[in-house]
Amino acid sequence: MEMELKISTGIPGFDKTIDSLRLGDNVVWQVDNIHAYKDIITPYVDKALRDGRKVIYVRFGKHEPLVEREEVQQYNVDAKKGFESFATEIHRLIENEGFKTFYVFDSLTDLLSSWCSDLMIGNFFKVCCPYLYELDTVAYFAINRNVHTYATIARIRETTQVLLDLYEVDGKHYIHPLKVWQRYSPTMFFPHLIEDERVKSITASAEASALFSNINRVEERMDYWDVIFSRAHDDLQKDQVTQEKTKRLLMTLLIGEKSRMFDLCDQYFTLQDILTIASREVGTGFIGGKSVGMLLARKILKEDKKNRFAKYMEAHDSFYIGSDIFYTYIVQNGGWKLRVKQKTKEGYYTYARELREKLLNGEFPANIKEQFVQVLEYFGQSPIIIRSSSLLEDNFGNAFAGKYDSVFCVNQGTPEERYKALEDAIRTVYASTMNEDALEYRMNRGLFEKDEQMAILIQRVSGDHYEDNFFPHVAGVGNSSNLYVWDKSVDMDAGMIRLVFGLGTRAVDRTVDDYAKIVTLDQPTRKPLMHMDDLKKFSQHGVDVLSMSRNQLTSVKVDEAIANVWDVERNLFASIDTETAFRLKDLGYKNMPTPYILDFKNLLKNSTFPEVMREILAEIARVYDYPVDVEFTANFRGKDDFKINIVQCRPLQTKGLGQSVEIPETKPDEACFIQTEGNFMGGNVRIPIDYCIYVDMDGYLDLSEQDKYSVARTIGKITRDLKNERVFLVGPGRWGTSTPSLGVPVHFSEIQHVSAICEVSSQEKGFMPELSYGSHFFQDIVESDIFYAAIFDGEEGVRFEPSYVTSQENILTNWGETPTIPEEVIHVSKVTGMELLSDIVKQKLLCR
Repeated sequence: MEMELKISTGIPGFDKTIDSLRLGDNVVWQVDNIHAYKDIITPYVDKALRDGRKVIYVRFGKHEPLVEREEVQQYNVDAKKGFESFATEIHRLIENEGFKTFYVFDSLTDLLSSWCSDLMIGNFFKVCCPYLYELDTVAYFAINRNVHTYATIARIRETTQVLLDLYEVDGKHYIHPLKVWQRYSPTMFFPHLIEDERVKSITASAEASALFSNINRVEERMDYWDVIFSRAHDDLQKDQVTQEKTKRLLMTLLIGEKSRMFDLCDQYFTLQDILTIASREVGTGFIGGKSVGMLLARKILKEDKKNRFAKYMEAHDSFYIGSDIFYTYIVQNGGWKLRVKQKTKEGYYTYARELREKLLNGEFPANIKEQFVQVLEYFGQSPIIIRSSSLLEDNFGNAFAGKYDSVFCVNQGTPEERYKALEDAIRTVYASTMNEDALEYRMNRGLFEKDEQMAILIQRVSGDHYEDNFFPHVAGVGNSSNLYVWDKSVDMDAGMIRLVFGLGTRAVDRTVDDYAKIVTLDQPTRKPLMHMDDLKKFSQHGVDVLSMSRNQLTSVKVDEAIANVWDVERNLFASIDTETAFRLKDLGYKNMPTPYILDFKNLLKNSTFPEVMREILAEIARVYDYPVDVEFTANFRGKDDFKINIVQCRPLQTKGLGQSVEIPETKPDEACFIQTEGNFMGGNVRIPIDYCIYVDMDGYLDLSEQDKYSVARTIGKITRDLKNERVFLVGPGRWGTSTPSLGVPVHFSEIQHVSAICEVSSQEKGFMPELSYGSHFFQDIVESDIFYAAIFDGEEGVRFEPSYVTSQENILTNWGETPTIPEEVIHVSKVTGMELLSDIVKQKLLCR
């Protein structure tokens, strides 16, 4: 049995010196050149083949081939595809070849030409070596001497079973064992002269000194990544052609492969810009789509030929955690094998929860922790936000809106407490890659096998201290194209903004009984989407803030937040609620905060802010040659004295107008399901409907909260089964809300296959929640090419007749019984001849 475990190097004398190799050994050779490595491989391969072993050659280097024998199977693996693809392909290769296979790998140093990172070479070896060991293989690797960092060599030494220095001096080969796991002899760790099959140990001090005096050893080297960027600084003094060439090389390392976004960055960024970005990166790797989109938008505005925006822009102040740190974190915490299992179709959902737990509970390498500390020291006690910035995020066709987490760090407490909060926030963002919605999103766009490396954007939160709270005056989301037109006079190309007072979380996340201000930028004072007399009821009532004393994101009432604003006139954002003020006075209340209504009346009517926002959105969209979606904050010193901070920018997913559709006239006595003017989005359509799923408003509102969630799960089950049919989904309030009292709390992944959705609001029934427009959920709807409509039942020009579908057979029971939900709450009809038609120019919609 022991003899079976012992494996020959093909050099009998050296086998005796190190007591042979063992099954499970990873053997790493430090070499001066590839020829020396090839010389040492040949006897190993020859002996293995004579012994009837299966030998595999893994080829990925640019150097000459190391093994050219017909009996040896060669696998070519492309390292240019990135660490994850490369490591995963090799993992599966090893898995398929099974136990007791013998391997030769190209020199790991050649991976630098593809990854430009010592860190990632160490990561690859850390995930590859243990798996080879598990399968009782023997594998040869090489690294070039005096190229890699001490940290990389240390990680390899720690992981491998055998580490050998191979020297070539005056035409002679010397092997100096540095690590031979679980073997020992009195002369094992001396250098040894290899003479054919004989080996001579160099034990004499004079002979050893003479040998090592001929060997060149250098001081600690920088990571290859740092070497490249250090050399690039020298190119700033060279001609423009050289600078452009160097810039594009660095862009492939920070931004990614050639794409539409890459070309825009190439057009706007200089070599100095790229080096400035790199100077704010923690670790190595890509900075991710969200960071790229934000930086590009800011650069576009800075380079405006008319210089319209410079005086309005808040200075940029962000850091980036490189995507390589995400992989390093997984590898260091023993999660790589789980990651590979999760990346298969069979394990995609099965292993996600376990991997998520690993991501939430790991430890970071010491050198990365030190860089985190330095970032935290830079920001001091200023609040920061830790945001996802994955490779595919905020790109053309894939916005990933709201799929990954962002975490505020209020940044109060002792340095130790603040550091722990930062680490926890980063872990939370990493773990969000395994969230259900993110998994579904990637799967349904065919992205589940793609490298979705998670970089992180660390931004200083925009705003100021107002008593105990920190927040910006206003924040929101701006679209360069107004896809949702409710009035024929609205200019779609002027864009719109969804405006809130305080932190922008309320602009993208739905809040109970609260309303953001939707502003059409062609006429900012135009009446809001809902034609309501009760301005106060349908305005913003809560303000999201960062509480310094509680050290957390929280909400306060509008009156409290406005009362503490000291640096600008409050009437810029809010008007005094005189009716409430008089009522409080009549009731004898004293020392109460002045009641306000957040109507932004002065801001929209008397400030240059709306016009500046319109021009900002138009300029970025012009350069993108595509509509854009921008998240922003703004802080004021006066009505025309303000600073805007662009915190995110991405292409706005839209299907465009489409061909014109003629909508037939419908007489009042003619039956129809829906007829309305405006309040829809998705261009001109003629959609034949196969199934209609209708949720009755009265029946739904009477349900318990638990049953409302049951309605959502039931609809998810039905739409998944009907994913190849054209389904029209109609229901009360907002689809996708997290608050069941405001609509059906489906996950987007549950309804992503439907053709159209309609949100119903009724003034008569007192059910008027703010609908989805502008939210992350809405972005999903647009991106998935789902037609969207809102019905304001009871308003002039609106016909809504549920009996058109409820009079048909309800086939809900085809999906099983739902005993706690009355059958009339969910009505599923297989319809024939029904069509949904819209004309965006005439602003007409008809479904019958």
